[in-house]
Amino acid sequence: MDEEREIGHEAEEHAAVAFPFDRMTVQRFRETFPRARWSDRRKAWIVPGKTARRRIDRWMAREQCRLDPYAEAKGRDDYAFEPILSPYLSVDRDGFRVRTPYSRKLVEEIRQVPFARWDGAEKAWRVPFSSYDDLVDHWQAIEAEAQRCEPEERRKRAEARKGTDEERIARRRTAERKRSRIPLPADDLPPLDRPIATTAYGIVVVDDVTGELVDPGEISDLYPDFHGDRVWGAWRVPSLEELVHTWPSKVEPADDERQRGWWLPTIEELREARRTARSRERRMVSQPSA
Repeated sequence: MDEEREIGHEAEEHAAVAFPFDRMTVQRFRETFPRARWSDRRKAWIVPGKTARRRIDRWMAREQCRLDPYAEAKGRDDYAFEPILSPYLSVDRDGFRVRTPYSRKLVEEIRQVPFARWDGAEKAWRVPFSSYDDLVDHWQAIEAEAQRCEPEERRKRAEARKGTDEERIARRRTAERKRSRIPLPADDLPPLDRPIATTAYGIVVVDDVTGELVDPGEISDLYPDFHGDRVWGAWRVPSLEELVHTWPSKVEPADDERQRGWWLPTIEELREARRTARSRERRMVSQPSA
């Protein structure tokens, strides 16, 4: 696929999928996803559409059952014999539903369960019976994190933080973020007006470098890992269009790049930032004008 078509697929909503090559498997995939295109750069199939991720997950689950025709039945039997008893788990004829409070750590844990997928309509994670053994392996961590993220538990932790150094630093971080400034290495400045990944604020665009030297004593509690001479830069959140047209780095950032506080984002970092930007722009469109 050439670069122009790659950009086109990045611009629209899509999902990527990769699987071991097999002629019959590819044929079944193409029959199910006739609009899918192979990406040489990403070594994956790109499926366009708002529901692409959900449709891919369902197809992958069917393929898994094709490889092990008894996996669904075995998962049902295992659950009947030794069920997971939890308010966060329910079961229906299609498999398991996992509903929990949100946390990034919890999402990362659930994604390790094969064929787990997010069902936006149900506001729940769906897991097929065939993945029951894997769900059991991860359930202790999933449930512990879900309990930790319950509103009452969050409130208790917030009460316990009141008046502590932790709360003071959290307030300072919030106030610092609102100033939209970032300390940059004076001898290794990032490119202006293009998205970069940062240790402090994720992917941002630096619009300007003021040249004003940073007082280390002023930021030592907020940026403890930053060393050397620093100058202030002004940053903003990148638009979806800017993120779509940013070419990713082909290599992971080295330790020295992370130490300086910025690096060129990888494709995985850009994908996450694009999803966030797309959701942000949708919310802005849906909000009624004043």
